[in-house]
Amino acid sequence: VSLVESGGGLVQAGGSLRLSCAASGDIFNVHGMGWYRQAPGKKRELVASITSGGSATYADSVKGRFSISRDNTKYTVYLQMNSLKPEDTAVYYCNQEGLLAAMRVFNSWGQGTQVTVSS
Repeated sequence: VSLVESGGGLVQAGGSLRLSCAASGDIFNVHGMGWYRQAPGKKRELVASITSGGSATYADSVKGRFSISRDNTKYTVYLQMNSLKPEDTAVYYCNQEGLLAAMRVFNSWGQGTQVTVSS
C-alpha cells in the first residue's frame, strides 16, 4: 500500500494548514489512520489518530487546534491544523493500517511532509 501526503509548507504563527494522505493499493479496508511528527533531534510522536468509526484522539499539545478526519471511500486522512505555533515545526508522517484484499494486514507510512511555522 502506498501513501501519498500533501499540504505541508511554510506558514506564519497563527496560520493554518491542511494535510492530506491518500492510500492506494489492493485494499480491503482501513482500520486506524494517524498523523505523527518528528522535529529535528526529537523522537517521532503521535499527533492525532482516528478509528474506522470516527473516534479521534489527540496529543495534549495540539488539542483544540488540530482536527483529524477521514474519508473511508477514498482511503484518505486529513489533518486540519489551526493556530499553528513555531513548536509545531516538524516533518509530518501519516500512517494507515488495515487489511489487503488478500486478507493480509498492512501498516504503511507516508513519505513525510515538512511543516514550518515561522514566528
